[in-house]
Amino acid sequence: MKDLTIEIEKALKEYTEEVEEAVAQIIEEDVEAAVKELKDTSPKKTGEYARGWTAKKEMTDGGIKMTIYNKTKPQLTHLLEFGHAKRGGGRVSARPHIAPVEEKLIDQVTRDIEEAIRRGGR
Repeated sequence: MKDLTIEIEKALKEYTEEVEEAVAQIIEEDVEAAVKELKDTSPKKTGEYARGWTAKKEMTDGGIKMTIYNKTKPQLTHLLEFGHAKRGGGRVSARPHIAPVEEKLIDQVTRDIEEAIRRGGR
């Protein structure tokens, strides 16, 4: 009975490690796809804002953390996404481009992780 317990623990540990590695890879790949989509779908006046999208990866105790941000014009993200008041009166219309990509990314990561868990991480 003790040998069976040891084998089960070993198999569970191996399964967990494989799933953790798969999840980290999925997150990196899906985030990179989201960055590419943001570059393609962001408003372009000069193109500098759209080219500025990037991602930063951090390893934490709980796994991987990735942050998508605009490195060239971060001050424009909120103004473009939600619109803003003009100096002389009136408003500039919102141009939602971040929220649709975020929703798509959440759905994609969820589907990919569920599939990785079903496959056992492989």
